Amino acid sequence: MSGFRLGLDSLDVPTLMALVQKDREIRLLDEALDQVKRYRDGVEETLRSGRVVYGINTGFGFMAEVRIPPADLNNLQKNLIRSHACAVGTPISDELVRALLLIRAHTFALGPSGIRCETLELILEFLRREIYPLIPEKGSVGASGDLAPLAHLALGLMGEGSVRYQGQVMPAQEVVDKMGLKPLEPAPKEGLSLINGTHFMTALAAFCIHESKILLQSADAVVALTLGASRGTLRAFDPRIHECRPHPGQAMVSRNVLKLVHPRDPIHLSHRECGKVQDAYSLRCVPQVHGASRDAFSYAEQVVNRELNSVTDNPICLADGDLISGGNFHGQPVALSMDFLAMAMAEIGSISERRIEKLTNPHASGLPAFLIRDGGLQSGFMIPHVVAAALASENKTLCHPASVDSIPTSADREDHVSMGPIAARKCREILKNVSQILAIELLGACQGLDLLAPLKPHSPLKEIWEGVREMSPPLDKDRALGQDIEKVGAFILQGGLLQLLAGEGVHLE
Repeated sequence: MSGFRLGLDSLDVPTLMALVQKDREIRLLDEALDQVKRYRDGVEETLRSGRVVYGINTGFGFMAEVRIPPADLNNLQKNLIRSHACAVGTPISDELVRALLLIRAHTFALGPSGIRCETLELILEFLRREIYPLIPEKGSVGASGDLAPLAHLALGLMGEGSVRYQGQVMPAQEVVDKMGLKPLEPAPKEGLSLINGTHFMTALAAFCIHESKILLQSADAVVALTLGASRGTLRAFDPRIHECRPHPGQAMVSRNVLKLVHPRDPIHLSHRECGKVQDAYSLRCVPQVHGASRDAFSYAEQVVNRELNSVTDNPICLADGDLISGGNFHGQPVALSMDFLAMAMAEIGSISERRIEKLTNPHASGLPAFLIRDGGLQSGFMIPHVVAAALASENKTLCHPASVDSIPTSADREDHVSMGPIAARKCREILKNVSQILAIELLGACQGLDLLAPLKPHSPLKEIWEGVREMSPPLDKDRALGQDIEKVGAFILQGGLLQLLAGEGVHLE
């Protein structure tokens, strides 16, 4: 187990996912604590000077001009957290809360948030003891940061509200007392630091990046099987074509598909002289469509990785002791990237649905209608295709961009907001839909391969086909396929196809 040094190492999505899964150790070194203390000293000096600084000795938002007496500064921070903890909806998962705690700990360890070392250490105690504050998913407009959901996180640190511990929802105070922890008594600025910033939307976005990469790689593998089942040509994947249009994602997808098809694959050899001139776009243009989604993904990945290492609360403490009020809490970079990623991933589902249609259409595939013998009596993949169409159309609705919306809040002081959390939540819903569309295509492709017997694909595609058949037997006669689709979709989203390929020594880009 290699350790990640909070506030010193650069955090990226793969590292965050390893930390969420507890595959890497979290380390807080004296060097990071020293920089936290150095920035905190600047806050304390500001307090002693009597200088008026937003959020430290003033009210918030529209009430920023209200000066708060020194005796009330601690109560100011507590009231801030309590008043803002009003999010609604389904609580987010433990893994998302864990990611949120990790991101908070890392960005606080960078220093410019100006919190105390003991506050950072309490966050780490919650992580180590797996105490996860209950955080409803709705209520943030993405500027001034993710106020409502982050307030619920801070509320748990104060020993208030509810937490999930060992799978049970319990009063935070009860768990904190049981663990012998001292609840947070937020000092000046800490309440504001704890509820301000883009960390909630960024945690969601990190999961979107993680799952999108799995789906993009898996989609290339599914295509390779569909090409075999529908007896499509590999000529459209010739690298010389893609040298003429040098988009990185396009060439990457082409390399992936060619990597998966053995040169002596018996299915592809069986139709070399079939007379077909060219395939439909959903097969022929896979490098161009999947590739464009790859390039959009690369942009979104860069944005999220930068955000994971950013200080996004307000005001910002500077190394020279100055405190400056700005707008780093505004989630527009994350919001735009998630809207872009949502569209890119919806297109993966959209073109997959078209390939499902080609598999089930006997005029396009040359296979029995709806991939079932004894058609008429049996309906086969008729309705799984309809399900894929429904999911693809739902994704089109979910692709309406959240980032172009804004609604003024806080008496019009916060007059332009990002809607970043909504963009990220919509994107993740699209990803689940795409995983199930790909599952239907994968099941259909494997059914098509069954119908081509005795021909069988070479490894590594043979390994995927056999792996799918362990989860879902061939469709010899009609049965309910809903659970098969759910199971295979979850398998894809969790990286199951990629693990099968890795077992064969094949690693997709």
